[in-house]
Amino acid sequence: MKGSDLARAALNWLNGSTLLGLVAARLGHCELQSGTHGLIFAHRYSLSLPHASAFTLGNVVLFRAGPGTVAKRPALVAHEARHSTQYALCLGLPFLPLYFLAAGISVLLTGDPASRNPFERGAGLSDGGYVERPVRPALRRKRTMAQP
Repeated sequence: MKGSDLARAALNWLNGSTLLGLVAARLGHCELQSGTHGLIFAHRYSLSLPHASAFTLGNVVLFRAGPGTVAKRPALVAHEARHSTQYALCLGLPFLPLYFLAAGISVLLTGDPASRNPFERGAGLSDGGYVERPVRPALRRKRTMAQP
């Protein structure tokens, strides 16, 4: 494990977000596995929320799929590892309300919770399986040419 992965893991244990991830994994009847980038993979998450195919809480990445499917999606794993770093940088649990606020603003702007969400953009939209949606036409700034 790289030093940056170890530091992230330590911060996410200290800030409580990894513990929350393990509780969610338990509630979702997940199978735990040591993953890449110092992450803990929780497979076959069974609860209905959130609707995503994968999501991260601290250093725990919860997947709806099993290990075989996850192994075929390294870009998604890298995306979720970036979210894990975001938890560490946001000092843990404050990441959640910040993320949901950003997702709400993105929905207002584009109709999509990821397209203008800086956390999803920072983690890599396409790596997470998202397609960037444009800002709604009514909300776009009008570009005017300067008059001489």
